[in-house]
Amino acid sequence: MSGEKARSFEENIARLEEIVSMLERGTAKLADSLALFEEGTKLVGVCTAMLGEAAQKVVVLQKGPDGEPVETPFGVEE
Repeated sequence: MSGEKARSFEENIARLEEIVSMLERGTAKLADSLALFEEGTKLVGVCTAMLGEAAQKVVVLQKGPDGEPVETPFGVEE
């Protein structure tokens, strides 16, 4: 994918859905199916990384002891 414009998460998911659909049809030649599988595997990795980055950015606002909002990273429990 070097030299190409980076795709958004939604574009990657849409491409992954296309790949799954093509593989489920079972009409592609073996070499084409393997190439699609490899592309799909890479896309899963890219999407997983994108989700991980997004999760790190999510912040939950909670009330602090003084009643003021306090930012707490998502998933961190007290």
